Amino acid sequence: MNEPTTVPSPSASRTAGSQTLARGLEVLRLVAGTPAGLGINEVAEHAGIHRTGAYRLLNTLCDAQLLHRGADGRYRGAAGLLSLSASAYHSLMAAAEPVLRRYADELGATLALIVREGDEAIALRVTAPTSGTYHVSFAEASRHPLDLGAAGHAILASEPASPGEDPRVTAARSKGYAQTFGEVEPGMHGLAVPLDRSISGVPACLNLITVREEQATTAIAVLQRAARALEGSLA
Repeated sequence: MNEPTTVPSPSASRTAGSQTLARGLEVLRLVAGTPAGLGINEVAEHAGIHRTGAYRLLNTLCDAQLLHRGADGRYRGAAGLLSLSASAYHSLMAAAEPVLRRYADELGATLALIVREGDEAIALRVTAPTSGTYHVSFAEASRHPLDLGAAGHAILASEPASPGEDPRVTAARSKGYAQTFGEVEPGMHGLAVPLDRSISGVPACLNLITVREEQATTAIAVLQRAARALEGSLA
């Protein structure tokens, strides 16, 4: 007589798959967010899973080119993450393009959409005004440390307050904008307005750079209006 076969219910199967996926995503976030990389034992400990399970998840993520195992045996983010981040930013950049164009022309200054990646602020989109005799500009994909410049302060201000944070970040969160002079480039005034992270999806800000001190002050309300316009496009 044949033994009865137990067939998992569809709901049980879906739950099991979801748990595996959730663990894999947790491991991916954990490793990708650690520039120095993590070993198998560290991943297992942080994720709260057995070493064997961590090994399987890490190998699967490596096969997908999302993680890479270095010669030192530690796992780090791999090139496959770049295409994912580009896709994640697509809607944000598409919504920002007309906003940056409109307000760069209105202000007669270069505007940029800056996002956080790790401990750096990266220029995702840079738009110069179409009129005027001269303007300050900088390259897209340029980056600088988060603890320098108006953009870095504004991005950090878009996140929840943290113990011991820079008072300039606290002030930017309270005022709704950040201003600096000469922190990233000598002689340059920076003005940045944080975006609502619940709308933008990532820590980000709109940034203006200028050599004119008065412009960095008179542009505050306009740049705040530009940030709200971008959020409205994304909502």
